[in-house]
Amino acid sequence: MNDTPYTALPAVADRDTFEAEIDRLRVREKEHTRAGDAIAAARRRLPMVEVDPGLELTGPDGATTLLDAFEGRKQLILYYFMWHPGHPAAEQCEGCTWCAGHVLELSYLHSRDITFAVVAQGPYAESRRYHDFMDWPMPWYAAEGATLDTLLVGRHVGMMHLVCYLRDGDRVFETYWTTRRGVEVMDNSYSLMDLTAYGRQEQHEDSPDGWPQSWPIDGSLLQVDGRPASHWSRLRAGRSDDLGT
Repeated sequence: MNDTPYTALPAVADRDTFEAEIDRLRVREKEHTRAGDAIAAARRRLPMVEVDPGLELTGPDGATTLLDAFEGRKQLILYYFMWHPGHPAAEQCEGCTWCAGHVLELSYLHSRDITFAVVAQGPYAESRRYHDFMDWPMPWYAAEGATLDTLLVGRHVGMMHLVCYLRDGDRVFETYWTTRRGVEVMDNSYSLMDLTAYGRQEQHEDSPDGWPQSWPIDGSLLQVDGRPASHWSRLRAGRSDDLGT
């Protein structure tokens, strides 16, 4: 983290000039919104593929199934959390911690008959301890081996994925999936940063000369002092980050 004071600033303008520039940008923002609406409409018209509802997950009560993960609701969103077996909390995926940590109020999804849950791509016991250390509210499962290969068939097992499912009785269908920057839909921090003058302050951004861009695209991107940024409040609260590894 760079503590160097920011010296580069946007140009100063009077109110009328500022509002005129906002109005010009707003036209592009509205176009962006409408384009997003059109993409969402196309997403709703995708075909779906049937998957085995009996695929076994591990949950708090032991073996369970993909169908059970719906919790009786019509739709299910699963976030596949990258996991490093045997590693301590400080060495778990900062990107997955960042993304999953934004989905904290589940009632809005539930009101639309949608369940949100996380599937750790590794052992249940230690990953569940991570869930508890973070004090997250979402249901937590784990999958490994052949089950994980089947759930993410044709995709990169071990990579973060966001996958949507639809239930028709006891039949389960996959309707959409995304990965990498596609999972930013879970994250409102980046969206809020994008509204600010300095943006995300990351080196890939197209920013004016002199703008702070001290966050490199590497393993430290979403860390503070060597571990995922959201860990520090948990440690200050006295929680143990021993995952039993």
